[in-house]
Amino acid sequence: MTVRIGMIGPGGMGQAHIDRIHTVIAGGRVVAVSDVNADNAQAVAERIGAVAHAGSAELISSPEVDAVMICSFGPAHEVDVLACIAAGKPVFCEKPLTPTADAALRIMDAEQAAGRKLVTVGFMRRFDAGYRQMKALLDSGDLGETLMVHCAHRNPTVPEIYTWDMAINDTAIHEVDTMRWLLGEEFVSARVDTPKKTSLRFPHLQDPLVLILTSESGVRVDDEIFVNCQFGYDIRCEAVAEKGAVSLADQNVIDVRSGFRASNAITRDHNERFWGAFVTEVQEWISAVARGEHTGSTSWDGYAAACVCDAGVQALTEDGEVAVEMIEKPAFYA
Repeated sequence: MTVRIGMIGPGGMGQAHIDRIHTVIAGGRVVAVSDVNADNAQAVAERIGAVAHAGSAELISSPEVDAVMICSFGPAHEVDVLACIAAGKPVFCEKPLTPTADAALRIMDAEQAAGRKLVTVGFMRRFDAGYRQMKALLDSGDLGETLMVHCAHRNPTVPEIYTWDMAINDTAIHEVDTMRWLLGEEFVSARVDTPKKTSLRFPHLQDPLVLILTSESGVRVDDEIFVNCQFGYDIRCEAVAEKGAVSLADQNVIDVRSGFRASNAITRDHNERFWGAFVTEVQEWISAVARGEHTGSTSWDGYAAACVCDAGVQALTEDGEVAVEMIEKPAFYA
């Protein structure tokens, strides 16, 4: 069976997914696209031999579409995810599921009413080989209890449309979800520390910043967010436990020694750094859709991450810790 996929928002991320699906991933084909930019939708459709739809609602309702991928702007996600649930179609939604926790609650309510898990959120780091090996080691108990985790999320630069809150709800959200998954527990509080600002930033940004989270059991996670570091896309993570520590290795495949120097390449963006994770994530989703099953992160994961980000955004404008507020996890998502 070939899963016929409709793509909403075939921009940079969407087209990267299309290329993966059509070249290295088995069992799926993008047969329909829609975009707020009609010219872009038409151009993408012509390139891949798909149908360009006038809008997302038309795409979702099409009988030629089995499942939907949403790669549009975060605030537009809610209405399309709800439409997919109403149509009974599996939907892969790139992060964030929604920019706020309230919107994610409405999605969970609709999904539970439908009686079937249909929503997968695109938290790709759960599929990265390095993070998966870290989790396996921590879960084994060989290092004892995890005590703290140090993270860094560095981008070479961001565009001027990157707003002040996106450091938390668009960038740090990756560490928020990955740490929830890595530790197997929720966060209860958030704090933001604000170091000296880089001069190489837009004036409206606090850059860098450090998001500090505390988990239910007291694990402390610090996450350095530096989105104008200039030198590359640099992701770091070290978990410190009672009897040892484990960290992501550097991203290099080879080392070069030349001209009295030793060096390795640094990736430029998330698509390059997490290419393998994206492939595994989308392959597992397509295979699950073909079996009539759900895989990957759920609407609950999207909601929980949004709750932490809501607290983080509030902490960015206030001194001290902000409590993370969320509902009790529904049995539907257990």
